[in-house]
Amino acid sequence: MSWPQLEIKEVARVVGGATPSSGEATYWDGDIDWATPKDLSDLNSKIIDGTPRKITQAGLRSCSAERLPVGSVLFSSRAPIGHIAINSTPMATNQGFKSFIPGPDLDASFLYWWLDANRERLQAMGNGATFKEVSKAVVEGIVVPVPPMPEQRRIAAILDQADALRRMRRQALSRLSDLEAAMFFDTFVSGAKSDWRETNVADLVDKNNGGIRTGPFGSQLLHSEFVDEGIAVLGIDNAVSNNFRWAKQRYITPQKYADLTRYKVHPGDVLITIMGTCGRCAIVPDGVGEAINTKHLCCISLDQDRCLPEFLHAYFLRHPTARHYLTSRSKGAIMDGLNMGIIKELPVVLPPLSTQRKFKRSLAALGGPASRAEMALADVESLFTSLQYRAFRGEL
Repeated sequence: MSWPQLEIKEVARVVGGATPSSGEATYWDGDIDWATPKDLSDLNSKIIDGTPRKITQAGLRSCSAERLPVGSVLFSSRAPIGHIAINSTPMATNQGFKSFIPGPDLDASFLYWWLDANRERLQAMGNGATFKEVSKAVVEGIVVPVPPMPEQRRIAAILDQADALRRMRRQALSRLSDLEAAMFFDTFVSGAKSDWRETNVADLVDKNNGGIRTGPFGSQLLHSEFVDEGIAVLGIDNAVSNNFRWAKQRYITPQKYADLTRYKVHPGDVLITIMGTCGRCAIVPDGVGEAINTKHLCCISLDQDRCLPEFLHAYFLRHPTARHYLTSRSKGAIMDGLNMGIIKELPVVLPPLSTQRKFKRSLAALGGPASRAEMALADVESLFTSLQYRAFRGEL
């Protein structure tokens, strides 16, 4: 189907934002909502109905910010590029936005979903040395499809319905995660016993089965040595969701593996990301086959007569003692500073093995519903991506 392709400035007015002087008290704490990109990152829907910070009429007049009418499409143009929302109340924005006030030929929800579908392309339009930004001139020149208004509204309604189902699936999975967190807290925090002794991770490893280690560094393993099949190499992407996931497939030859067997990963090992996205944790599942880990992971083989991987995984992610220790040792930002030494010294309030096993059984009981919820979410995500792709090609 052929639709008119128009520069966005032909069907919407592009509006920038600004920040009143922070040193002038009379500009702040008024009744005008004032959005920042962070406000959009915290949303769980496409609608923004208010902001934490507000400015006064004097603050609005003091800068080049403009109060956007209801039904505008907010688009963050820097730090980062690509957050999107539709405002349900009039609001201004800071300078991190190039927002759109749709004209009579453009539906706000249609534009929202088109921007969402083209987020990566829009991000690639950014320029700048310190941080990327999309200029007003670039934004105004973005070409968008403009079908008849009834068709725009029909497409937006279909995507709204699909997104609502997607959010329901995410909420169901989140509730299961909340239940797991509550079970852990009741058992190991509020239910902790005074005779549970404190030890550390280094004291709980199986030294005869690899103990605690990172992967091969530098010339020990080069990217050029990866092949299409062979022995799997596990990395950040396998643990970044805090559950083990097969992601990008990386392999080495059996001959290369023979030189790197000390980095072998075993079922039941606990993986912690220490580079890139730090502080994520996953358990290596049964059936993983022969595998090693990269230098981006710390791999822990536990003495399972004392500490179960399911307990340490949950402890690392949820226990207040672990979170306080990790935050203090990494200067307040776990993302910035994890290494094997910090992980070895992580204090562990160790419950009896019987208590750990009971917790493991409870996790297993949740595993079925959680697995089904994850599969349902994956199906809905796939459906939504397909609908979105077809929608803007005129194939719905």
